[in-house]
Amino acid sequence: MPAIKYRVMLTDDEVEMLEALLRKGKSAARKQTRARILLKAAAGSKDAQIMEALAVSATMIYNTRQKCVEEGVEAALQDRPRPGKAPKLSDKQCAQIIAIACTPAPAGHDHWTLRLLADKVVQLGYAESFSHETVTALKKTP
Repeated sequence: MPAIKYRVMLTDDEVEMLEALLRKGKSAARKQTRARILLKAAAGSKDAQIMEALAVSATMIYNTRQKCVEEGVEAALQDRPRPGKAPKLSDKQCAQIIAIACTPAPAGHDHWTLRLLADKVVQLGYAESFSHETVTALKKTP
């Protein structure tokens, strides 16, 4: 096996913090797994030993070691934020569509349907395409 590129060295305070995190057991499983990886890595265990003991991938061990060395112990325990997809409509556009839904329905309809509202979004030029399923999420927007 190749030499370990990122050597984890923890202070006594960091070791105590990780052990306390594991003792409490009130944190996410991924966070606890990363804490165990850091403790074993700091104790000098090889990646193969950590993989076998914790049933984790070599990639997870490598990434946890790297984040600890480059960014610190706290960063190594956390997941990076995931950006997600940007919303198609602005808050103002959402408010306008909700306001339209409160008006009388177009001719030939008893009430506004999700499909009619989705078509209205496209008709107003707010988006090139808009799913009727997405309209249901508009009322849930704070």
